[in-house]
Amino acid sequence: MNKKDLSERDICSKYITPSLTNAGWDLERQIREEVSFTDGRIIVRKKMVTRGERKRADYILYYKHNLPLVIIEAKDNKHSIGAGMQQALGYAEILDIPFVFSSNGDAFLEHDRTMQEGKKEREIPLNKFPSPEQLWDRYKKTKGLNQKEEEIVTQEYFFEQDGKVPRYYQRIAINRTVEAIAKGQNRILLVMATGTGKTYTAFQIIYR
Repeated sequence: MNKKDLSERDICSKYITPSLTNAGWDLERQIREEVSFTDGRIIVRKKMVTRGERKRADYILYYKHNLPLVIIEAKDNKHSIGAGMQQALGYAEILDIPFVFSSNGDAFLEHDRTMQEGKKEREIPLNKFPSPEQLWDRYKKTKGLNQKEEEIVTQEYFFEQDGKVPRYYQRIAINRTVEAIAKGQNRILLVMATGTGKTYTAFQIIYR
């Protein structure tokens, strides 16, 4: 079987997903594939209203359900290892995700968004993908979280019976606020547009 003949989905199932599970990522709880996180822009042309293309990440990896740590953009093997990096970086900025990877099934290219200086990108072999604990430890050090602050930051959301969870921008607002509170900040201003769920966001902050 020639790797060059495989589709992007084949690369994911045969090379990327096994690398993640071998590194300790839980397939059921921590790995999500083909994650759509926007409904697409609303396009109005006279009396016609349509939706633009959804934004969709190939992989999002979660340390806990409310704490996404990694975004991975996959390409088929006709592309270079880093061919998906720019797209992944764009998604990571929108979703506030610190660690960004691109892969074509040969290796991974990693971009560490938590680094302020030094070399942010490195190539790593398929069998050396970082574990959840390794990346969480790197994230904690960057944020300067002590044990007490970590316990607050890693608290779960309130889960409703209908399965409703915060949208990505609500999750960012909740997590940033809870992290600021954990560090002792007691005056915080959230600015959110009409219809974006301010009451629901405030409730989740209070719950946590």
